[in-house]
Amino acid sequence: MAGDAHATTEQGRDARDGHVSGNVLVSIGALLLGMLLAALDQTIVSTALPTIVSELGGMDHLSWVVTAYLLASTAATPLWGKLGDQYGRKRLFQIAIVIFLVGSGLCGAAQDMTQLIAFRALQGLGGGGLMVLSMAIVGDLVSPRERGRYQGLFGAVFGATSVLGPLLGGLFTEHLSWRWVFYINLPIGVVALAVIATVLRIPRKSTRHVIDYLGTFLIASVATCLVLVASLGGTTWGWGSPQIVGLAVLGVVLAVAFVAAERRAAEPVLPLKLFRIRTFTLSALISFIVGFAMFGAMTYLPTFLQVVQGVSPTMSGVHMLPMVLGLLLSSTLSGQIVSRTGRWKVFPVAGTGITALGLLLLHQLDENSSTGVMSGFFFVFGLGLGLVMQVLVLIVQNAVSYEDLGVATSGATFFRSIGASFGVAIFGTVFASRLGDKLTDAFAGTQLPPGVSVGGLEADPRGIPALPADLRPPALHAYASSITDVFLYAVPVALVGFVLAWFLKEDRLRGSVTAPDVTETLASNPVERSSYDEVCRALSVLGTREGRREIYQEITAKAGYDLLPAASWLLLRIRKYGSQEPGVLAERTTVPLTVVIEASRQVEERRLALRSGLDLVLSAEGHEVAERLAQAREESLGELLGDWWGPDRPTDLIQLVKELNGELCGSEAERPHNGRPVNRLN
Repeated sequence: MAGDAHATTEQGRDARDGHVSGNVLVSIGALLLGMLLAALDQTIVSTALPTIVSELGGMDHLSWVVTAYLLASTAATPLWGKLGDQYGRKRLFQIAIVIFLVGSGLCGAAQDMTQLIAFRALQGLGGGGLMVLSMAIVGDLVSPRERGRYQGLFGAVFGATSVLGPLLGGLFTEHLSWRWVFYINLPIGVVALAVIATVLRIPRKSTRHVIDYLGTFLIASVATCLVLVASLGGTTWGWGSPQIVGLAVLGVVLAVAFVAAERRAAEPVLPLKLFRIRTFTLSALISFIVGFAMFGAMTYLPTFLQVVQGVSPTMSGVHMLPMVLGLLLSSTLSGQIVSRTGRWKVFPVAGTGITALGLLLLHQLDENSSTGVMSGFFFVFGLGLGLVMQVLVLIVQNAVSYEDLGVATSGATFFRSIGASFGVAIFGTVFASRLGDKLTDAFAGTQLPPGVSVGGLEADPRGIPALPADLRPPALHAYASSITDVFLYAVPVALVGFVLAWFLKEDRLRGSVTAPDVTETLASNPVERSSYDEVCRALSVLGTREGRREIYQEITAKAGYDLLPAASWLLLRIRKYGSQEPGVLAERTTVPLTVVIEASRQVEERRLALRSGLDLVLSAEGHEVAERLAQAREESLGELLGDWWGPDRPTDLIQLVKELNGELCGSEAERPHNGRPVNRLN
């Protein structure tokens, strides 16, 4: 896998100077479109759901529109990653786009809830591939040093869709049709497909995997059984009915079969040895709870806003923004604080506690709640989720050995995805069962108008505005209390997460364990990357900071020299490229000319570099100094890996550190980006 990860053909790029060609940039643009499709589909549907279930009927099946997509994408994600390694990521990415587009078109044309749920599952199969393959292909196209920058774009797209998705879903539903929530994928996907087919050039991979098809099938089946029990028990069938009991027994049998299969699998989809690591087990359970609360609430809050508060689909998206902004704000800040201080335990404890508080606050909402109160409660809930989401991935990565890094990350995010599926199903069951009872109680002994029934109001809330004025308040209250009761039932689950967080052991963080990107913390389907890819991402993020003055001060001191930071940087550039002209170097980088001149003067005065025309070349002593500086920088990168950089360190890690070490002094083609300095050596 390691050889697969970094032995790639450079498409339109000089491997020595890191210059990225136009074709690569166009290809990355197409990959961003693919990511946009998958990320948008996780959020755009939420504000359209009340209208969808009203038109197609079946409010009690609302949760399955979300759950079908979540389960399918979760189950498919590990397969897409390994199949892409084995058969070529370009072909698999194209197949994923086609599956996603076919599913989107069929969802838009669905005539009933059964069709929509089935087509959402098909869409989810393709969506899982779009997420995992788009990120993997970036690693094929650009060097390790550049990956942090380009993968950051994917995180930005994902963060943007978290904000824009609910708004767009409301706009399409209100001004066009809910079907355009799905149809909008078609033109975007066709453009991405055409660009990928004509421009993208990446090598065919030859890495062989023993793909754990049986384990994937069994874990997906167990999750499906659990979700079916949660969503159908007490509503469609009674809890003691043969159907529910049979599903529960089947789930247990399949779980036992899964454990047996994973013990024998060569490349298990979820290695059982990870559960011997306390931090992983606790983090997986807390991730499950966070997914449970987050996606359950995000699915039913738009229904509360549209049906109970009477806001439009578009405005329901606006009302959701405080929750999303709270989540993004606390997620970003917590990740940065942990990366800089190395202290993290306070965040999962505080995050789960504030999430429980947020759920209690959401339970207080009713049909008379003001916009300001709702916004405040939504913000608190999002704040709690964000505090814990980033940190859970980070501490899992810190707790495992290098060989398990990739699979541990995917395992932790897998449990969040299963929690999301389970949460949406449980929320749906509680809502459906409470709604029927409360509507019946509300209209007990009341003569309803002709053509209006409790069952009709339960299936289609659009009948509420047609009720006589004196009958609308009890109907709205029944809907309001049924939805907010869901949040009350979720509080004990969040409190379990709060208790579990106290048992996490705060181990010292490795220097290379940086804040995970947004796709690792907000995506509904699990992340699927190799250990090499995870370390490459982390070191590339650190590498983008390598131009900071203090870093070169540290390298210079480590090498035992008394040089300006800019002089060390200049010597390393001359070592890499053979010669450098100071004036041209100042033009091609964002290091000020005065700083470059001062550095060149020092290396000349100390006879570390000599003039050859306008260029500077290394002297014999300069070669020795530059080699020692390069060695010091390589040692500094290795030290960031902590115990992963031990005596038995893998060859792919050694290769990665050497490759990054050679790239960190910048490229010949380096130019200012949007007028913002990249290197700060003054």
